[in-house]
Formats: sequence, C-alpha cells, structure tokens
Amino acid sequence: MNSIKVLDKEFVPYLSEKEIQEKITVLAMQLNKDYAGKRPIFLSILNGSFLFTADLFKQITIEAEVCFIKLASYKGMSSSGNVITAIGLEANVSGRDIIILEDIIDTGKTLHHYLPQLLSSGPASVKIAVLLNKKEALQFPVQVDYTCFDIPNKFVVGYGLDYDGLGRNSKDIYQLK
Repeated sequence: MNSIKVLDKEFVPYLSEKEIQEKITVLAMQLNKDYAGKRPIFLSILNGSFLFTADLFKQITIEAEVCFIKLASYKGMSSSGNVITAIGLEANVSGRDIIILEDIIDTGKTLHHYLPQLLSSGPASVKIAVLLNKKEALQFPVQVDYTCFDIPNKFVVGYGLDYDGLGRNSKDIYQLK
C-alpha cells in the first residue's frame, strides 16, 4: 500500500483490504448466529457504507433483506452540524429486527438524529453495526452493538469513505498524513 493523494490532502496506509475483509467475515458470522431464525432488515446508510454493506451481505447466510437510506452531515473534512435525509426508508419496519450498517461513527450526530424517526416506525429491535468507530470523537449518545475497528480520531478515506466526494474507490483505508 502506497500513500494516496485526494484533492489537496495526502493519506497514508491505515487498514488493508485483507484486514477489512477478515473483520467483516467475523462480523458476518456473529450476525448469522445472533439472528438465526429471524429475518432482519439490514439498513445501510449511504453513501459511505455501500462497500461495507455489499461485502458483509455476501456473507450473510440467514434470510435477510437489505435497504438503503441516505443521511448526511459531512462537507469536506468536518461535520456540517446539520443532518439531512436525502433518500428515505421505503420498507415497512414495524415488528422487524433492524441492523443499521454504517461506515463510520464519528460524532454520532447522524444516527442520533435519525434513530428517533426509525424507532417511531415500531421495529422489534434496532442494532448498529459499524466498520469504523471513533469513540474519542463521539459527542452524541449512540449505542454501537457491533464494531469491526475502533480507530483514533483521525480523518480516513477509502473503502467507501470520502473526502469531498472523492477517495471512496479504494479497497484499503488511508488516514490523513
């Protein structure tokens, strides 16, 4: 893995494709076990979690559905402070087990804002699975149930994560130099 440049920033290797895929395999095995006999809905938060969702869902062996919503609070390298719902949930989640798939939990604002809306739809349960968890950056109470990696409060790109819309198309994850 070499450094990469995205717009005006240089990023250095942080997590390799192999490390990412190994953690996703472990997570899939755990979810298959925890949700055996159920039919959960995997609710993927776009745009960042699309690769994570695809790789995870390929390893889900239980009956399950996948849906996508788009929530956003980032512009550039920092949170805008506002959360918008650009694409909403179309599935009926009433009485269903929901597993939210998120690429990264940073301040927690996005999910903190969205969870009451989801819970008002009457799901049987809601759990959160994240690829990357920045515990140091958390400012809003969000209970993460499944984590692939706990990472320091550094800016990262790759594997679906972006800097101003670019850098998502890497199999690896890089951190700001």
